[in-house]
Amino acid sequence: MLPVLLLADSRLPSGGHGHSGGVEALVDRGLLRTAEDLELFLEGRVRTGGRVVAAAAAAACALAEHAEHAEHADRAGWADWDAAVSARTPSAALRAASRAQGAALLRTVSLAFPAPAVTALRALPRVHHPLVLGAAAAAAGASPAEAAGLALHHVVGGASTAAVRLLGLDPLRVTAVAAGVARSADPVAAEAAALAVAAVVAGDPTVLPTEGSPLTDVLAELHRASEATLFAS
Repeated sequence: MLPVLLLADSRLPSGGHGHSGGVEALVDRGLLRTAEDLELFLEGRVRTGGRVVAAAAAAACALAEHAEHAEHADRAGWADWDAAVSARTPSAALRAASRAQGAALLRTVSLAFPAPAVTALRALPRVHHPLVLGAAAAAAGASPAEAAGLALHHVVGGASTAAVRLLGLDPLRVTAVAAGVARSADPVAAEAAALAVAAVVAGDPTVLPTEGSPLTDVLAELHRASEATLFAS
């Protein structure tokens, strides 16, 4: 249990502190000003793009669980799942952010959670963050459902921290918002994990969920084009 909690810790050197999860773009355009605005944003994010990353993390966890020997974690297989995450991330800016966070996390988990699946991911160029997180979660003893929950925890936590830094919101109020969103995210994580396991059993990454939000993609591209930003995304 403790190794899994380490993966949920904001102090884990995974690069997440440099990303706002779309909050900075919303703040810059006056679309997010209060804790109530943050709550609405997070609720929507969890049920769209959050569901996608949760399923990807759960799938990676399930794949890693089956990789008892290095030859079972072959490069081609992981590349297919990485491509599936890219296909579900229309924004080039979001894809770049996911790969940057994945690369940062992979450097950490390669030392802290060495495993065949982690070694296989290192052979690929800049893997998406939820896949690295899922593989690390498996090495830490987590289930696919727990890996999905971890992914949503990072979605909610990163955006919440960014909102406090950018707007000076009451951190106690923001924590209450995050707790409420986390409770409503539990069934989303469970459903995403079930779909992910089914996809792994079928050997078919196209079974993974495909929900998304055009607003998130547009804001990510606008943020990347901004001249001065505090966060990378």
